[in-house]
Amino acid sequence: MKIDDLKAKTDDQLAEELTQLKKEQFNLRFQAATNQLEKPARVREVRRTIAQIKTLQGERARAAAKA
Repeated sequence: MKIDDLKAKTDDQLAEELTQLKKEQFNLRFQAATNQLEKPARVREVRRTIAQIKTLQGERARAAAKA
């Protein structure tokens, strides 16, 4: 997912997306542990997208506190 797509979402949508990605990350870790992982690169994508969402949430929280 592109960062521009994430910036266009509301805070609630970002929180929901973060929840879904964390569930997916959990499932991917289990698949990796049992050697059933089909796309190893997906682990990296999910981890990076989670970091991007958390960064956006932090930026928005700081902007709201400043205003």
